[in-house]
Amino acid sequence: MKNHVDEAYLELCKHILDEGTAKGDRTGTGTWSTFGYQMRFNLQEGFPLLTTKRTAFRLIATELLWFLKGDTNVRTLIAQNNHIWDEWAFEKWVKSADYRGPDMTNFGHRAAIDNQFNTIYKEQMAIFQEKILQDDTFAQIYGNLGPVYGKQWRSWPDATGGTIDQIKNVIDSIKNNPDSRRHLVTAWNPAEVEDMALPPCHSLFQFYVADGKLSCQLYQRSADVFLGVPFNIASYALLTHLIAKECHLEVGDFVHTLGDAHIYKNHLIQVQEQMSRDARALPQLLLNTDKESIFDYEMADLMIEGYDPHPSIKAPIAV
Repeated sequence: MKNHVDEAYLELCKHILDEGTAKGDRTGTGTWSTFGYQMRFNLQEGFPLLTTKRTAFRLIATELLWFLKGDTNVRTLIAQNNHIWDEWAFEKWVKSADYRGPDMTNFGHRAAIDNQFNTIYKEQMAIFQEKILQDDTFAQIYGNLGPVYGKQWRSWPDATGGTIDQIKNVIDSIKNNPDSRRHLVTAWNPAEVEDMALPPCHSLFQFYVADGKLSCQLYQRSADVFLGVPFNIASYALLTHLIAKECHLEVGDFVHTLGDAHIYKNHLIQVQEQMSRDARALPQLLLNTDKESIFDYEMADLMIEGYDPHPSIKAPIAV
């Protein structure tokens, strides 16, 4: 079967390189950017884990389960050897009065171009990670990312002082009123954006039921195409599979709508390397059939079968 996932993703990369505009950004790295782009993936044709570079399903899945539990502290992820949120928590620490180590100003950019500084940065990051795991007070202060995705998904504050569980509500809505046009979850809470370590990039998603299948559309306001988008595709595909199973539906399409879709200028060589590779067969997702509720899953309940990608391609993250 043709791999439509890598094909669509690499076409996005080509579109940005051919048609994109050079723009500045808050990280100071610079990007090639385009605005308004959409990809559609038929989830019946395989699980959309890119094959033109290895994409770490374990990291994607543990992050999604973290969101679904309403967790906002990196301690949970670090304990599972998942470090995709570490930089934002680390930044909070090194900018605080409690930090006494070497100057970490602009650490993401400096670590990518200065090997000596990169060694120092890694030493400080290791200290940070150990303190998060061993010191409860430190973890509570510096591991907490603020009201990011998990908080908004599971505990959106309402006008009466209570909270709204958007994930539970959308599952109930799909089960009891499948033709509704209100199967929405939003992470963009204007009242709390400034309190978040990183305002939500994947900010709104909607489900759609037709012909016994569940489809999902994500609106992503800001898309780091090389590092972030492959994770986002697989994460929302996994979420769609989990909710479809609980609602006794098959999976349909995942529609990925991008606002500012950009390639960082220090990712150009990596993107070109990936574009030179041929796609391989998509893997399949296997779920533990004993689990009934989306909230009961653990990493051991999720498995990818038949994944044979090209090697991973490393690139610096812009913080």
